[in-house]
Amino acid sequence: MTMSKILIRGAQILGGEPQDVLIDGETIEAVGTGLSAEGAEVIEAAGRILLPGLVDLHTHLREPGREDSETVLTGTRAAASGGYTAVFAMANTFPVADTAGVVEQVWRLGKQSGYCDVQPIGAVTVGLEGRKLAELGAMHDSAAGVTVFSDDGKCVDDAVIMRRALEYVKAFGGVVAQHAQEPRLTEGAQMNEGIVSAELGLGGWPAVAEESIIARDVLLAEHVGSRVHICHLSTAGSVEIVRWAKSRGIDVTAEVTPHHLLLTDELVRTYNPVYKVNPPLRTERDVLALREALADGTIDIVATDHAPHPHEDKDCEWAAAAMGMVGLETALSVVQRTMVETGLLDWAGVADRMSFAPARIGRARGHGRPVSAGEPANLTLVDPAYRGVVDPAGFASRSRNTPYEGRELPGRVTHTFLRGRATLVDGKLA
Repeated sequence: MTMSKILIRGAQILGGEPQDVLIDGETIEAVGTGLSAEGAEVIEAAGRILLPGLVDLHTHLREPGREDSETVLTGTRAAASGGYTAVFAMANTFPVADTAGVVEQVWRLGKQSGYCDVQPIGAVTVGLEGRKLAELGAMHDSAAGVTVFSDDGKCVDDAVIMRRALEYVKAFGGVVAQHAQEPRLTEGAQMNEGIVSAELGLGGWPAVAEESIIARDVLLAEHVGSRVHICHLSTAGSVEIVRWAKSRGIDVTAEVTPHHLLLTDELVRTYNPVYKVNPPLRTERDVLALREALADGTIDIVATDHAPHPHEDKDCEWAAAAMGMVGLETALSVVQRTMVETGLLDWAGVADRMSFAPARIGRARGHGRPVSAGEPANLTLVDPAYRGVVDPAGFASRSRNTPYEGRELPGRVTHTFLRGRATLVDGKLA
């Protein structure tokens, strides 16, 4: 679509009553019923849901250094396919995004891609080694304007380093996003510690390895008076700790991945490495607790933890396989399946957990805004009635390591708009 005016006719904004939305250039010009289509390209959207553009606070784009897995271009194309208009790119690249130079490189690559905005996440420590704070202030002051810092893939397990990071980012309103994993409790771990791991003889990954770090870090955040964000929360016990911290007034936010809302450790019985992920798939009890916590707001957002890997890193024996799953192109469908169709969230709730709240936590300017006149036209149009079988051969991502191959999921993103420009049209990249 090259026209500057686009009329989305009859869409249900956040699942409400059908309305028209007129886009003029980069901005929403008007919202209402019976809007004039004169001079506009018309999209007939009866029966479809219109959401603000989705925002992912946890994406691995792999560039620089692992372009065999993903690039900023292919990752942002995958993001647009999934309805995202902004993603936050994790720092565990090669070289690590621990300097102003590297985060600016990622930010500029995102600008060049044009499919969604890319906000780099800076490393907390130099080289993700957990020994010395990275250039937090320089990364924040760079053109990339980094506000979120994380050693994701590794835990900042040194309490003194974590405290210093929380103190440092407080000065400019930043946030530390913690990969909660006590490393000594997970040495040799291959999957969730429980009945299934015992029966399979695989090294167990105990829930307490996550929960103990979360407990420590919310107390540190309270002591310092700073913000802490918990990445990919995965256990019922973690939910209770975050719920307690919020009741105490501690400034903590948390995310859950789509795969932790749907899949359980029972799938590991297949020994299919596609189900190997960090943190591991947990039990049905954990899954249900995570859904309830997302519904009641204890967990603030859904984040994909999109973790692409080349074929050879996944098509091997379980013990040697890399951890991670791609998720940008299936996230909204999984949330519809686990949260909307179960009655736990309505579409307004989905908009909050997948757009408003992540934009607010990461301070993504122009994103997570209301669908109203005068706002940037960052929008996602969804066909909730669609049912389809996941075929990774059609993914825009460079990698294919999805746990949903062959599984039927509901919903399909038909259009994505980045500042009024359609990046996805009728389910195809523009």
